[in-house]
Amino acid sequence: MKTLEDLRKRLSPERRRRIQARTDELIAEEMTRQELRRARRLTQIEVAKNLKMTQDAVSRLEKRTDILISTLSRYIEAMGGKLSLVAKFPDRDPVILSGIAGDEPAPKAARRKRTRVPV
Repeated sequence: MKTLEDLRKRLSPERRRRIQARTDELIAEEMTRQELRRARRLTQIEVAKNLKMTQDAVSRLEKRTDILISTLSRYIEAMGGKLSLVAKFPDRDPVILSGIAGDEPAPKAARRKRTRVPV
């Protein structure tokens, strides 16, 4: 029996590079909220039940071009997922942002001790 590793080793470096490039394209593929819901094999009614809203409200939510991060996070969670936000910069690796839309809380800023000043 051949394993996937056996088959991979038999590929030329160029073929492996092309496969990896296509894999990266598929992973980075953009989807609308509606396409994502359909890919998860969920109906608007099922998502609406999880969000405790009407099917019509889910339909409108999927069509909106401007949406609150908290709303998007709830929508993704209603489909069984978790929203992560990633900031990408040309001069460094991507950074996963935390403390947004129900994610783990951001670290609290240190509070300065207030001192009374005599008047």
